Amino acid sequence: MPEPITPAAATLATAPGAIAALTIAGINLGLRPDVLVAGFAGALVAIVLLGSVPASGDTWRHLVRTTGRRLWVSLASSITAGYLTPAALVIKNLPDALLLAAAFSIGAFAQWALRVVMERYLPKPRGTPASGGPTP
Repeated sequence: MPEPITPAAATLATAPGAIAALTIAGINLGLRPDVLVAGFAGALVAIVLLGSVPASGDTWRHLVRTTGRRLWVSLASSITAGYLTPAALVIKNLPDALLLAAAFSIGAFAQWALRVVMERYLPKPRGTPASGGPTP
């Protein structure tokens, strides 16, 4: 009779080769948690050191609004890094060792890149001046 621990040991021996992916409601999103964390760290560096989301005032309302904007920026930057980093490594033919460094860099500059793409491809709202300055 075979030893009962053998199938479990074989399963555990092959499990580390699998890469964990993020799922929501049973749907695999294709996002790796380590890449998301690296993109989130890059977003935090952009917010804290580069001042990508500056504070707009010192009242409670401004503090809550700025905190909400910073949370959305960090979420968008980490998701952008999660999806774009593997594609960028394949396109540029870079080694897998640079995966987390590339995710950090993409997370740090995702807000700037997303703003450029939105300004280029999305129509401007009515009443917005072409120069981008304040309305009179």
